[in-house]
Amino acid sequence: MKLGFSAEDEAFRAEVADWLAGQMSGEFRDIKGVLGLTVMAERRKEWEQQLGRHRWSCIGWPAKWGGRDATLEQQVIFAEEYARSGAPGRIGHMGIELAGPTILAFGTEEQKQRVLPGIASGEVLWCQGYSEPNAGSDLASVRTRARVDEATGEWVVDGQKIWTSLAQICDWIFVVTRSEEGSKGPKGLTFLLMPLDQPGITIRPIKQINGDAEFNETFFDGARTAAENLVSTPGNGWQVAMGLLAFERGVSTLGQQMGFRHELDAIIAAAKANGAARNPLIRQRIAKAEIGLRLMRYGALRMLSNTDHARPDGAALTYKLQWATWRRNLGELGMDVLGQSGEVTDGTDYDFPMLPSLFLSSRADTIYGGTNQIQRNIVAERALGLPREPRGNA
Repeated sequence: MKLGFSAEDEAFRAEVADWLAGQMSGEFRDIKGVLGLTVMAERRKEWEQQLGRHRWSCIGWPAKWGGRDATLEQQVIFAEEYARSGAPGRIGHMGIELAGPTILAFGTEEQKQRVLPGIASGEVLWCQGYSEPNAGSDLASVRTRARVDEATGEWVVDGQKIWTSLAQICDWIFVVTRSEEGSKGPKGLTFLLMPLDQPGITIRPIKQINGDAEFNETFFDGARTAAENLVSTPGNGWQVAMGLLAFERGVSTLGQQMGFRHELDAIIAAAKANGAARNPLIRQRIAKAEIGLRLMRYGALRMLSNTDHARPDGAALTYKLQWATWRRNLGELGMDVLGQSGEVTDGTDYDFPMLPSLFLSSRADTIYGGTNQIQRNIVAERALGLPREPRGNA
């Protein structure tokens, strides 16, 4: 399959662009271009619900569950036009792109009927309970425990998750837990859906270098969830977790790249405005950034066009390493273009403009979602077939 856009697709693009432009210049103009995922959280929730009411929230889902049965091409178009419109980052993306597709793939019919409508409507927000203090990029080392209360049939969870994005504004969390005593590695893991609003869960925001608090520590102390919130079977959590991670390399990558386009364009504009564009080294770095962005687009289109999921796809395996390194370098380029003016801000509230914010936020890109070192191991082992790196016994 070769991904391309037909006349019908371009008509769809015009429809999407028109609707988004109307929203961003009308009722929701106050959140256009807002930086940071926790800024204006209540308005962002209203925006998620607006998307749901007009069936733009999860267009790739089946119409039965609130989507539009959109083709891959249409999903790519929507992601690109969404980013181009200046609409804010999706605070519902964990549900739309991860929890929902996972339940569609692994959940029971009852779970689909109970969980999917709330995600599609934007009324129920989800977060991810994967990383732990001693199991960041190595998901197979999780220690959060889950056991069944024989009296009630409920699952009882104890442990800690960290870097839980947007947990403080979410309603539910999907959690990878260790449910078999003495198990190690990917064996003995169980995948649970849990309500966050309960006495056994404590959420502590982590303030970031850019002043935002997108991430959280999440503590489970006898937290409970009903038996029907088990996805798949006990001990099969690794398969579900890996299936979920596969959804992260979906059409949202094209929307992400449109955001990168805005950032690079802002750097070019700043370089022209302050004369930095006359510096041949700056021009060379801008050209390199432009080339890198175009290569990422071609790789993403190839990745999305791949229909043979039985074999490792090089574009998919290298994409995280590629974009994270590129954007970290872009943040450094932005600060070098601004010079000393990029190092100061008015007041004490971390109210940084786009390029200093880009520099600060991009420092984490090569760490979260699998560090660059872990990504290189994945490429070596899964794509190149090299021997596995020795693992400890812990």
